[in-house]
Amino acid sequence: MPPVLELTHATVLRSGVRVLHDLSLRIDQGEHTAILGPNGAGKTSLMRVLTLDDRARAAEDGPPALRLLGCHTWDLTALRARFAVVTGDLDARFGLEMSGGRVPGLDVATSGLLGSHGVFSHHEVTPGMRDAGREALARVDALHLAAKPLNQMSAGERRRVLIARALVTRPEVLLLDEPTTGLDFVARHAFMESVAGLARAGTTVIIVTHHIEEVIPETRRVVLLSEGRIAFDGAPEAALTAERLGAIYGAPLEVLKSGGYYHVRVVR
Repeated sequence: MPPVLELTHATVLRSGVRVLHDLSLRIDQGEHTAILGPNGAGKTSLMRVLTLDDRARAAEDGPPALRLLGCHTWDLTALRARFAVVTGDLDARFGLEMSGGRVPGLDVATSGLLGSHGVFSHHEVTPGMRDAGREALARVDALHLAAKPLNQMSAGERRRVLIARALVTRPEVLLLDEPTTGLDFVARHAFMESVAGLARAGTTVIIVTHHIEEVIPETRRVVLLSEGRIAFDGAPEAALTAERLGAIYGAPLEVLKSGGYYHVRVVR
């Protein structure tokens, strides 16, 4: 099977300044990966490339800078059904334009089949589509939120139903950007356990973050970014050391691991 993601000598310039430098990265099916780095490391620029908001430059006379699921040209609707993306920006704006956030959880999940921010009167929604929405909610332990409006949910609940929306098409890949921003530590752990369950069930999970706590136990690979370059790429136990993280975060650190998750603290 083709890689789910392949960057080949990808470079991004913004206002004449390089923000990503000659990145090459291949992620295969089932290779759950965390892309980790401090603020300013290039994570946002990389996300903009992966979400097709920005186009990376390729090496001269070389292959395309970006392939997703083996292709370098895409029908966006078809791509999003297979390569789903959930960002903090989506959480902040979902449903607000048309309904003030009064979208029930089932409509949020079902809307992933419609490419909309909710289910509205002009949509033709079949019972099968509703069943798919309920199944997607159940996959992230959010079926109890089917009737609850989005604007009455906690941050963790909203994040779950937005992931259900991404999962309703049964994508091969789930790309998450800073997935637990705004969640307390209890909600963060519950949310990441749901993500870990998706990884175990066969969805390839890619997490872009600066929080080491978001590296799920199923992660096979960690890519460390620093100043727009790949500083390290390898197994979690090799990447998530005090020495490597301290070098890219610029502080003395202590790394701990419990319950399959990593934690870090600054050493004073």
